[in-house]
Amino acid sequence: MAAVTRCSSQLVRRLLSHQYKRRCFRVQQPRAFLSKLCNARLFHTTSVRLGPIMQFKLSDIGEGIMEVVVKEWYVEEGAKVAQFDSICEVQSDKASVTITSRYDGVIRKLYYAVDETALVGMPLVDIETDTGPEVVQEEDVVETPAMSREEHTHQEIKGHKTQATPAVRRLALENNIKLSEVVGTGKDGRILKEDILNFLAKQTGAILPPSQFLETQTIQKETQQDAPKPDLISKDLTEPLKGFHRAMVKTMSAALMIPHFGLCDEVDISRLVQLRADLKGLSEERGVKLSYMPFFIKAASLGLLHFPVLNASVDEACQNITYKAAHNIGLAMDTRQGLLVPNVKNVQLLSIFDIAKDLNRLQTLGSSGQLGTSDLTGGTFTLSNIGSIGGTYAKPVILPPQVAIGALGKIQILPRFDSNGQLVKAHILNISWSADHRVIDGATMCRFSNLWQQYLENPASMVLDLK
Repeated sequence: MAAVTRCSSQLVRRLLSHQYKRRCFRVQQPRAFLSKLCNARLFHTTSVRLGPIMQFKLSDIGEGIMEVVVKEWYVEEGAKVAQFDSICEVQSDKASVTITSRYDGVIRKLYYAVDETALVGMPLVDIETDTGPEVVQEEDVVETPAMSREEHTHQEIKGHKTQATPAVRRLALENNIKLSEVVGTGKDGRILKEDILNFLAKQTGAILPPSQFLETQTIQKETQQDAPKPDLISKDLTEPLKGFHRAMVKTMSAALMIPHFGLCDEVDISRLVQLRADLKGLSEERGVKLSYMPFFIKAASLGLLHFPVLNASVDEACQNITYKAAHNIGLAMDTRQGLLVPNVKNVQLLSIFDIAKDLNRLQTLGSSGQLGTSDLTGGTFTLSNIGSIGGTYAKPVILPPQVAIGALGKIQILPRFDSNGQLVKAHILNISWSADHRVIDGATMCRFSNLWQQYLENPASMVLDLK
């Protein structure tokens, strides 16, 4: 207490002395004196003072993306934020990105309104931080699924709102779990502790306590939404195409410059129907739903081993062709965000169960609008399951720079004659192929289709070629 009194007395004497000298000698530089006085650190203040104001910029999120649309703000001016708190969601023409804070502090300025376009390298928000100036030069970076635990970052490309409390993020980090792979069951897709535990249980084979399992199931039921109701439009409405819709404009415009070769056929998958019925229960015991798509995808990959030209890409001028080593087979999905085509990576190295497991993940993320950039890029061959909606035939459009695509129709039970001439009930699948006729001739497409058909009509034959 005595030290504080002495310090205060010294301060008063300095101030009085300064005022006296100023009057007598007309000192013209009081700022220098105040600076020196502050540096003396002779007193403490009771007011809260934060650090420098940081301009939080939109960093390069890859894939040549130079601009994004701000879809939603999670903060407002004057709001306090902590590290990893969600700031906003932005959407490019490839994926949605949740921007999270690198700093603890207070939001001082939002640079964009909802639905405005933000440019890479330009500020998103100003944050008055409570940290020192040494962090000013740090740059925000982007997390991709390939990044290690040590490279944990503050902008996460996950295609969804990665909302989670610091405790949940810490739990994920301690267990080396990427939040991009976890589906949140909380409000607005928030990732809960139970989601992390559920994900960890699936990875390790552990069994959650009944209370946690029931609580998680209840949350999932509460977050389910009713079927959308029709929305009547009372007057004409014009709005710009943004995000995924604008990407579709570019992609399809480029695609229709390609001369397409079409081929349709039907496949009797009666044996596959029986095989899938036999394996369905075993797969579900492992926590994976087994549909027909893993068989279609694997059969396509086996066919591509014999016809690698169908797993290739061409440059824009069609002067060079690149044969792809990886079979990254895409599945066209109808989502609430529009047409998206995530792909299963390296199908040539996967079992049918592995494919089914990854498809479950992609379909879950797609249905909730949570697909990330890594899932949506790098495809080399595509299948479109139009039959999931009810179509029988289609004329699929190639996704450049790929050179081939197939559209699967719905499976129908129809009368057919067997090898003995007997009328039987058969499960018939219609397939429609499109190929880039600049590099793919009709005979090659037809031979590939025949091989794909043979694998599915006699699925046991796939066992001989599985690696």
